[in-house]
Amino acid sequence: MTPPRPQPAQTPGPDELVTAPDAAEEAIRRLGEALRDRIEDVSERTKARSQASGQQLDPTTAERVAQIGRASTKALADWMAGGSPERGRETGRQAFETYGQLAAQRLAPLNEIAKRCLRWRDAVKEVLAEIAAELGLGEEVALRAGTMVQKTIDVTLVRMCECFEIERHGADEELDRRQQELSFMATHDSLTGLPNRALIIDRTEQALARARRNKTPLAALFVDVDNFKSINDLLGHEAGDEVLRAVAARLDGMVRSTDALGRLGGDEFVVIAEALSLEAGPELVADRVLEALGEPIRVSTDRNTSLTVTASVGVAVGERSSAEELLRDADIAMYRAKWGGKNRYVLFESGMEEAQRSRTTLEMDLRDAVRNEEFFLVYQPTFDLREMDPTGVEALLRWRHPTRGVVQPNDFIPLLEETGLVVEVGRWVLQEACRQCAAWRSGGQEIGLAVNVSGRQLDTDDFIDDVVHALAASALDPEALTLEITETTLMRNVEETARRLLCVKELGVKIAIDDFGTGYSSLAHLQRFPVDALKIDRSFISRLTQNPEGAALLHTLVQLGKALALETLAEGIENPEELSMLRNELCDSGQGFLFARPLEVAATEAFLRNWEATKAAQWSADPTA
Repeated sequence: MTPPRPQPAQTPGPDELVTAPDAAEEAIRRLGEALRDRIEDVSERTKARSQASGQQLDPTTAERVAQIGRASTKALADWMAGGSPERGRETGRQAFETYGQLAAQRLAPLNEIAKRCLRWRDAVKEVLAEIAAELGLGEEVALRAGTMVQKTIDVTLVRMCECFEIERHGADEELDRRQQELSFMATHDSLTGLPNRALIIDRTEQALARARRNKTPLAALFVDVDNFKSINDLLGHEAGDEVLRAVAARLDGMVRSTDALGRLGGDEFVVIAEALSLEAGPELVADRVLEALGEPIRVSTDRNTSLTVTASVGVAVGERSSAEELLRDADIAMYRAKWGGKNRYVLFESGMEEAQRSRTTLEMDLRDAVRNEEFFLVYQPTFDLREMDPTGVEALLRWRHPTRGVVQPNDFIPLLEETGLVVEVGRWVLQEACRQCAAWRSGGQEIGLAVNVSGRQLDTDDFIDDVVHALAASALDPEALTLEITETTLMRNVEETARRLLCVKELGVKIAIDDFGTGYSSLAHLQRFPVDALKIDRSFISRLTQNPEGAALLHTLVQLGKALALETLAEGIENPEELSMLRNELCDSGQGFLFARPLEVAATEAFLRNWEATKAAQWSADPTA
C-alpha cells in the first residue's frame, strides 16, 4: 500500500483570486450560467487540441483526465454564477491530486498533464469569449473571466507539482522498502528469518578471513534436529514449522552477537563461533546448543502437545580453504553424532571423511540392492520349551552384495532406518515371509511366523494396508503371523501406534514386544497395547549363569508375563544351563544358537523335517534335563 501522504495546502477559491466590481458581477454570473451548457463543448475542444498534438495517453488515463476537465469546467461555471467557493476548492483539490498521482505513478508524463491543463484553459477561454460575444457583454468582461480562468489554472499547476513530488517521494520510499524486502528474502530463510545458506556461506568466508588475519580460532557447529521427519509425519507440517521456529529462536538466544547463526534448509542449522565464544573450547558451545533445546516445546495441535526436541551436533574447528569445506566437515561430524545415538555432539577428525565416504557408498549400494533384489530372508526356529518342539520361525533379513558377499544386519539395517528405505524393504520382508510360511504350512508344517517391524513402518496407516495385502496375497492364516515390535518403537507415539496395532490385531494377527526389558515402557503403557507375547532380550538370558540377580530378574519377567496372561519367549539361548533355568521358570518359548542358527529356506525345511530324530537323540522333555 502507498503510505499516507501529507495533504497539500488548500487551494484558494476563485472568489479569493478575483473580486469583480459590482457592475461586472451580473455579467460574470450570466457567463457562468451559459458556461454550464457548454461543458461538453469545452471537453471536445480540449480533446481535439490534445489529438492534434500527437501525444496520446492510454484510453483509461485519457478518460480520467477528461472527467477532471468536465468537473473543473462545471465548478468554474458554478463559481462564476455565484455558487459556493467551497465546491470550487474541493474540485480543484481533486484535480491537482489526481494529476499528481497520474504523473507520479507514470500513467502519464508530467509535462503532458500540464499541457492538457493549458489546453483546457485555452478551450474554456475560447468558449467564454464566444459566449460573451453572443450575449453582448463586451470584451472587458471576457478578459476578466479569462483572468479568473488563468489564476485558477496557475494554482492548479503549482499544487499539481507539489502533489507530484509528494507522490513520487512516497513511491520511491515504497520501492526502497520492497527492494529491501526482496534483498532480505534472497538472503534469509522465510520460515525462521535466519540467514539462509547463501548468506551464511558469505559470513563464514568473512569469518575465515578474520581468523587467518588475526590468528584466532573458528568453529562451525552443524545442528540437525533428531527424528524431525517423525514430528512432521505424526503431528503435521504446521507443527513441524512451529518446532523449527522454536529451535531457531532458542539457538538465536544462545549465540553471541559476534557469532553467526543460519538455517541451511530442512531441519539443519549452523552456528559459526569465533574467537570470544571459543575461549573455553568448542565443546562448551556445543553443550550450550544441546542445553538450549532441552526444555519442552509446546506445539499448537488439537492436544496442545509438548515435545522435547534433541539434536545431533557436528563440530569442525580450525582453518579451512573455504566455507564449504568447513561446513562439510561439520556435517560429517554431525552424522557421526547421529550414528552414536543422537542428542550429542562429535568433533570432526580426519578419518571421518573416509568413513563418510564409505557410508555414502554403502547407502548407494543399498538403494541398488532394493532395485536389484539382493535381499533375502533366513529363518530361525522358535520352540515350545515344555515339549521341545518347533512352533514357528522368525524371519530375518540378509543382504547378498555382488562384491561384499553376505552383509550382516548390524552393518546395514541402521542405515535402512536412517534413509527411510526400511519402509520399502520392510514391506517386501512381510510379503516374502508370509508367502514362504504359507507354502510351508500347505506342505504340512504347522508353524507360525514372526516378522520384525520398524518404527518407520508404524509411522503411517500404510502399514495396516501392507499387512492386509501380505496376508491376502499369500493366503496365510492371520493367526499364524506375529509382528514383533520393540519397546522403544511402541513409545514413539503411543496413541497412534496403539490405534494401528489394534487395527492389525482385529485381522487376527498376534503382537509381540521384542527386546522386552531394555526399553522404557511402564505397565500402564503396556496395557494400552493389544500384546500377545513378551520376548525377553538376550542380555537377560546371558546373566542367568553369571550371578543370582540374573535368575531373579528372569523370574520377575516370566511372572510378569503370566500375570498379564502373555506368552513369554526367551531369545538368545546358547547353552544347556540357560535352557534348564528357563524351563524351570516355566518360560513358554525360546530360540537361540543352542537349537539352530538362522537358516536359509532349504536348510530350514531340512531342519524341520529332521527335528523329531534330532530331538530323540539330543533332547529330553524332562524339564530338569
